[in-house]
Amino acid sequence: MMSKTTNKFSSEVRERAVRLVFDNECQHGSRWQAIVSIAAKIGCSVHTLNEWVKKAEVDSGKCAGIPTEMAEKLKALERENRELRQANEILRKVSAYFAMAELDRRSK
Repeated sequence: MMSKTTNKFSSEVRERAVRLVFDNECQHGSRWQAIVSIAAKIGCSVHTLNEWVKKAEVDSGKCAGIPTEMAEKLKALERENRELRQANEILRKVSAYFAMAELDRRSK
């Protein structure tokens, strides 16, 4: 399981930084240069801001990929599926245990 990290940037800061990249990339030589410049100003890593920009493009439909909302739903469904499989396995074992106990009781 992946470790959970705390995010020191609020969603407002992330959204503003991404908007700044989109709004200012034409004033820089490239999107990458805009990301480098803006990341330095808000105090996050270039990699982090680049990930925010890519995620925003996927969420808005500009790029192919699984939008954040769908990814979260999928993750929740996978977790629920895993928990249900575990519960079913426990119930199967308990049922088999009681069936054997009943057979033992009847054979005495």
